[in-house]
Amino acid sequence: MTALIVHQFGCRDDNYGFLLHDPESGETVAIDTPDGEKILSEAAAKGWNITQIWNTHWHPDHAWGNKTVQEATGCTITAPAAEDEKIEVKDRLVRAGVDVRIGAHVARVLEVPGHTSGHIAYHLGGDGLAFVGDVLFALGCGRVFEGTMPQMWDSLKILRDLPEETVIYCAHEYTAANADFAITIEPDNPALQAYVAEVREKRARGEPTVPTRLDREIEANPFLRADVPALQTAMGHPGDAAATFGEIRLRKDNFKG
Repeated sequence: MTALIVHQFGCRDDNYGFLLHDPESGETVAIDTPDGEKILSEAAAKGWNITQIWNTHWHPDHAWGNKTVQEATGCTITAPAAEDEKIEVKDRLVRAGVDVRIGAHVARVLEVPGHTSGHIAYHLGGDGLAFVGDVLFALGCGRVFEGTMPQMWDSLKILRDLPEETVIYCAHEYTAANADFAITIEPDNPALQAYVAEVREKRARGEPTVPTRLDREIEANPFLRADVPALQTAMGHPGDAAATFGEIRLRKDNFKG
């Protein structure tokens, strides 16, 4: 089976757009639609026809280009069932455990609520890829807008349990700010120290820090490490991973670095 191609490009202020292309079938999926015109332009430059959109959640910078792209291409839009009423333009609603396909490649839908109440991610296990929207970021995670801290922690554990070599495509370039915060939580973590240095070098050169790899995040991302006993103690919640996660998230919400 021919390998999938991921075309990543910046749009809006700090969003990334992703076009997932299967050379064998000719299909192309837009992962979310932060900017419909930009997505169409990028696809045209590649000579690709967009056949599907896979939405991760309802936020405007992820779904408001649906109509523009569908009207131009006739593509089919897959969206989270739990956010039916919030995503105006869609064709298929999906829940956890459902498979969606691009050509012969299969993506399993994961329900990962917390950032929004019905957020989903797409895991292409055979290809070692995951598109996670705003749940997990490089050295960070999304704000908990509609769910609870324990719910968001559970969602992050779902992603953490994917194969460690999984390449994670998150939807924003937030890594420099995330790095500045993360090092205040675990300043003595050597994996984090190395990661922070790399991020600063990349951003100084104007290079993206996305995608990331799950194994790196497990070693360095404090939001995935809330069940590490030493970190729980440092955050004042020994033995309570959900409370530790909540404390880290609250500190990030108030961080002025």
